[in-house]
Amino acid sequence: MPASSAPPASGPEGQASVTGRLPAALLMAGSCLPVLGAVLIAPVLPRMQDHFAGTAHSAALVPLVLAVPALSLALLAPFAGVLVDRLGRKRLLVAATALYALFGTAPLWLTTLHAIVISRVLVGVAEAAVMTCCTTLIGDYYTGRVRERLLALQTMCASASATLFLVLGGALGSAGWRAPFWLYAVGLLLAPAMARTLPVPRAVPREQAPGGPRPFPVRQLAGVCALTVFGAVVFYTVPVEMAYLLDDLDVTSTAAVGAVTALASAATVAGSVLFARLRPGPRRRLPATFVLCAAGFLLMASTDHVVLLAAGAVLNCVGTGILLPTLLTSALARLDFADRGRGTGLWTAAFFLGEFLCPLVLLAARNALGSMAAAVGLLGLLTALLAALLLPLTRRGTEPVGPGVPERT
Repeated sequence: MPASSAPPASGPEGQASVTGRLPAALLMAGSCLPVLGAVLIAPVLPRMQDHFAGTAHSAALVPLVLAVPALSLALLAPFAGVLVDRLGRKRLLVAATALYALFGTAPLWLTTLHAIVISRVLVGVAEAAVMTCCTTLIGDYYTGRVRERLLALQTMCASASATLFLVLGGALGSAGWRAPFWLYAVGLLLAPAMARTLPVPRAVPREQAPGGPRPFPVRQLAGVCALTVFGAVVFYTVPVEMAYLLDDLDVTSTAAVGAVTALASAATVAGSVLFARLRPGPRRRLPATFVLCAAGFLLMASTDHVVLLAAGAVLNCVGTGILLPTLLTSALARLDFADRGRGTGLWTAAFFLGEFLCPLVLLAARNALGSMAAAVGLLGLLTALLAALLLPLTRRGTEPVGPGVPERT
């Protein structure tokens, strides 16, 4: 049967085209791989720095070992999206997961810092394909409330796994700075399981517009992606800057910093759970979510008490736990099967671009305003302003995906 005439990959609204929990579990596990790349080796960076102390520019290169996969992912996710649509989701996912394991474990035997940095760039390439494929397949296999719940679960898994991977990285790091890289071998377990379990999604007929096939929704997706870049800055502010905010309050205990950060991470998970239970659509949910995030920022910026700072972080992170799946759901709702890989790649690139920009934007604001608390307060005001700009769009019954961008139906 030609792909263009095949039955839909998803059944009726809210029903999945795949059965059982294993496919969803594999997609959740795949979605956690970029998180592993982002945090796993953070605890061993000082030991790596000592090992390569004799290498020129090691002070700059060692931090790149941690940061460069996210930058590669942001730059290459759109191209991965194009490959997803052209080569097929499942085929690319299986290959990219295997390559993730190969490139991720490469520092176990590489002897030069420059070679390790190159291997980390390649890890980012594999992560771009894995993340784009996993999200695209969630859109292919599931619809309606089932899809929304899985996108919320994706955020929950990413938040919870970040804490788990930090703990594992620290524990393995006691055996040497190379030891945490063994965890990347998990890709060798996931790849064959994905190849055996995940069905090949079947294409659906491309919806026809009066003048021919419906074009790629550039304007609509541009609005979602613009909001996503800003949303990613909001999402990463608390985990990235909490140590600096506590330091400004003369709290330097690593245990205290870890406890507050873990509490904020738990709040993100709670927000994702709340998202899965909320009924209003994104057009009503998004402004309210930005208001919640803004309120948390403003409380954090206006207090000199640790307890209130932690309360503001929790409030903000409940909002970010709702925000991320809301933006992703809004993006997937605008994409046909034939465009879903490309569109998901663009959304993924926007999110990781925001992650990359977050510390740079806040550093610039801190230098201009004099403190990190003031920088967070400014971000809170901008977040509240964005919520106010989006609110009239909800009253007109349009999807708030950017000024002047109507909902695609």
